Amino acid sequence: MASSQKKLRAGVVGVGSLGKHHARNYAEIAKQGFVELVAVCDIDLEKAKQIADQFNCRAFDEWKQMIEIVDVVSVVTPTETHCEISCGFLERGVSVLVEKPISRTIEEADKMVEAAKSKGVKLMVGHLERYNPAMVALRPHVVNPLYFEIHRISPFPNRSLDVDVVLDVMIHDLDAVQWLVGKDVKVSDVHAVGIPVLSDKIDAANARIEFENGAVANITASRIGTEKIRKTRFYQPYSYVVLDYATRFASLTSLISPNSTEIKINRLEVEDFEPLRAEIEAFLNCVIEDTEPPISGEDGRQALVLALKVLEKIEQHRNRLNV
Repeated sequence: MASSQKKLRAGVVGVGSLGKHHARNYAEIAKQGFVELVAVCDIDLEKAKQIADQFNCRAFDEWKQMIEIVDVVSVVTPTETHCEISCGFLERGVSVLVEKPISRTIEEADKMVEAAKSKGVKLMVGHLERYNPAMVALRPHVVNPLYFEIHRISPFPNRSLDVDVVLDVMIHDLDAVQWLVGKDVKVSDVHAVGIPVLSDKIDAANARIEFENGAVANITASRIGTEKIRKTRFYQPYSYVVLDYATRFASLTSLISPNSTEIKINRLEVEDFEPLRAEIEAFLNCVIEDTEPPISGEDGRQALVLALKVLEKIEQHRNRLNV
């Protein structure tokens, strides 16, 4: 991590189930001396005070009260508030790490990207799976992935029901697939189905994403499973790849040599670290070094565009099903 002569003043807006871990990580990183957690905010002031007392910082129930006292902020609030809150900070020169999805609409995402650009500050989107240790170990071995089979299944949650399963969890894989195939490779077609089961939003969905280079991804996401599954399998020339986000496992199966029929399985060495800690450190580093965020606002927008296309196709299918 780079050093800075002046400590960055950090804040967190939204200290619920995920936001409290943002606060904890800023407080732990502060021990390195280049950042300080100065404030947390939540509409539940008592919750904010509990976190503030734990990490010795100020508590607020109104995010606008934080603007003048922070240099960087994590926005960990419901998606419908991302644009207003992020732009409020960005337009005052505060760099923002906003949780996925970047926003509800493309128009909101564009507004956020433009706000960061016009003020010369950083906007990073929290697509956390890019920092999963198994993905970090695997990424250098990705050459030309052509066919993906992806399953992301969870038991029914008691949170995140303000958005459907596509924007809640499938978007992790929509982002990862585009990143692995190549951000300059365009999507050529999308097919999708999905239905509400236990809520009034889409709870289970499947999408087939086709790319202009011929790559195809089949992605299944469900939040009504009986077990937690976070598996990605894909094929590329001369190798078959398995990635398990939950168990942090990654392997490549390939021929011993081009002329052999004997295979070898290379289980990759995966480091043990907290993905959120790595993500926040990358965010702080891009602010200090004045470099492009590893997951930019444009990246978040690209994932959102694809997610909304999936939802559009699901809606078309639901109209045929009359559900």
